[in-house]
Amino acid sequence: MAGGAGQSGAELLAFAQFLDSSPQPLVYGYGRRNLHELRAREFGRLAGTVYLDHAGATLFPQSQLTSFTKDLMENVYGNPHSQNISSKLTHDTVEQVRYRILAHFHTSPEDYTVIFTAGSTAALKLVAEAFPWVSPGPESSGSRFCYLTDSHTSVVGMREVTAAMNITSIPVRPEDMWLAEKQDAAAASDPNGQPLHLFCYPAQSNFSGTRYPLSWIEEVKAGRMRPVSGPGKWFVLLDAAAYVGTSPLDLSVHRADFVPLSFYKIFGFPTGLGALLVNSRSAPLLRKTYFGGGTAAAYLAEEDFYIPRESVAERFEDGTISFLDVIALKHGFDALERLTGGMENIRQHTFTLAQYTYAALSTLRYPNGAPVVQIYSDSEFSSPEVQGPVISFNVLDDNGNIIGYSQVDKMASLHNIHVRTGCFCNTGACQRHLGISDEMIKKHLQAGHVCGDDVDLIDGQPTGSVRISFGYMSTLEDAQAFLRFIIATRLRPSHGQPLPLATPGEAGALPAESEAPNAVPATRARRSPSPQEDASPDARVWDNSPTTVDAVSLRPPLLETTRTQQTPSEKAAGIPDGGLGSHIVTNLFLYPIKSCAAFEVTRWPLGNQGLLYDRSWVVVNHNGICLSQKQEPRLCLIQPFIDLQQRIMVIKAQGMEPIAVPLEENSKPAQICQSKVCADRVNTYDCGEKISSWLSKFFGRPCHLIKQSSDFQRNARKKRGKDQSACTTATLSLVNEAQYLLINRSSVLELQRQLSTSG
Repeated sequence: MAGGAGQSGAELLAFAQFLDSSPQPLVYGYGRRNLHELRAREFGRLAGTVYLDHAGATLFPQSQLTSFTKDLMENVYGNPHSQNISSKLTHDTVEQVRYRILAHFHTSPEDYTVIFTAGSTAALKLVAEAFPWVSPGPESSGSRFCYLTDSHTSVVGMREVTAAMNITSIPVRPEDMWLAEKQDAAAASDPNGQPLHLFCYPAQSNFSGTRYPLSWIEEVKAGRMRPVSGPGKWFVLLDAAAYVGTSPLDLSVHRADFVPLSFYKIFGFPTGLGALLVNSRSAPLLRKTYFGGGTAAAYLAEEDFYIPRESVAERFEDGTISFLDVIALKHGFDALERLTGGMENIRQHTFTLAQYTYAALSTLRYPNGAPVVQIYSDSEFSSPEVQGPVISFNVLDDNGNIIGYSQVDKMASLHNIHVRTGCFCNTGACQRHLGISDEMIKKHLQAGHVCGDDVDLIDGQPTGSVRISFGYMSTLEDAQAFLRFIIATRLRPSHGQPLPLATPGEAGALPAESEAPNAVPATRARRSPSPQEDASPDARVWDNSPTTVDAVSLRPPLLETTRTQQTPSEKAAGIPDGGLGSHIVTNLFLYPIKSCAAFEVTRWPLGNQGLLYDRSWVVVNHNGICLSQKQEPRLCLIQPFIDLQQRIMVIKAQGMEPIAVPLEENSKPAQICQSKVCADRVNTYDCGEKISSWLSKFFGRPCHLIKQSSDFQRNARKKRGKDQSACTTATLSLVNEAQYLLINRSSVLELQRQLSTSG
């Protein structure tokens, strides 16, 4: 399932050449609507950013949010369960949005009902709990719950609900459905329509973008295609969450019984709101146990008496729906139509970008002819009917070995390219495309790998892949910036120098401290350390008197250590005895503010967390999220200097007056706040409004400086050895995972050479 053959070399496929060579007409953009103007006007926040995770969450346009905010400021929307004027306005607006949703999917209230949920996952759970399952008995084998193995975790999770009802769950492979033998409808259907079965499959795979035939809906319901043999009547749940973000869905033609979806996949906003579209013929079969506010026509508190409301939507929408978010959908539909002209235009535009990127990736070859990427696809991107704007792939080295997706993700982040990595909550498709057996999944779990982590290779085998996906506001420049990134990091011209990046500013300065352990060239050994700090080591030195006893110093002769005995790891690696020679520490740097410039010293005290005040502070945004150079490259321009005698840290930056910050908390009680550093919750305190205003002025957005509380202890626990259960504990500041970071000079020189060469 790798990409097809292509021309050797590192040339970027010309878009005009691609269009001319296409056997079918392709559409880029939205006719008279200027895409670049749209992008600049509605998505100015994307300047300098290449966002390629629209299958995860697409982005909202500025006008949508402006229009929605104006609506809220000009109208009073009350609880729709009340009877006052503002509540009546809310009820009527919500009902109008229901009609708008149904019209978007080419159907009407006579044929479908919109049940608002917290998202597609909640909609799936609702179906699992309310479907009229028939347990096996003397006269019936019971209902069957079948799902395509290429399904989202939330679909597969329905089997836990059915298992509690003693219902058999059966996974069905895509190959089995493609090869399923069509049967005569009359012979296949049970005259009594019992028992009732449910088949779930995605309109579009969220792993590979494969679009499965919508014709399966009627084929399965009519009994001409059955996921498994046996008597009974089949219902179909079409998981449309990934599909409807970039493609129209006509429910007047493809009459699925249940259609779950999430609106942020279409509009980007609001999040946390979805719907279950229920076919009117199937709705009466749904059973409900729990009843919440607004769902009862009548009930008694002291007697088991409850009558549900007649409306299907009111019966299943427990409690007050998120009515302001529902109202926001109206503005989402308006913006989408105004900016693009409709979903068919979006489908054509996004597919053109995906097919171009697929074709360009497929042509990339190393000098030895080996492909640069392996693409996971069932469709060869032949048409938008069979393929969505999603490309799942892994990067290869010139020997055909897979480079872990975490490495690709880290490198992409340094170029401000946003991708998705892992299995994307679709283990079945991941196993199928990557050749991962059930036994390997269990072995990976025992090795410590869980869904969503960055363990990308185990025993040289991938645990996931890289995914890029396009949205309606994606541009050719996005696609080409990504392609140039792959070329620049994987291929080199004949003279041996790395290719320049697509646009200036993508690569920033040296990698941030928070990114350093993984920010290594793709050609390096994956498990070799890469301890670069995040600012160049030429920061000015602040001379301090050696007033403390616990100090490390550099003075002639330079700090030097010599070993004569080998460590076990050196012996295991086959390093000759004494081959490492002497170790000389030539420079000492600390980074008082995490991700900012270095502070070089010749003598410095040691604390219980390593070098005193090393990474004790960090800059956070208005939400308290720690900033790194990935989000804010100008952090490298902040230069802190520590004066131990005056007990202050002076912070400088070009164009700003120097500002001093106390090294320790003052006598006033500090407000303690919690921040997250490398998955650890740490107690910190805000260093005050003065430094906050200084930083906010420099960065042009609200920022704060926080410091780890002196009475808070953060520990790192690491096993001593592979076969030892004992652990050693080190006390950490705001570092990633170790008190000290060592780097050899040759690595620094090589990094500087590559940066100079790339311009």
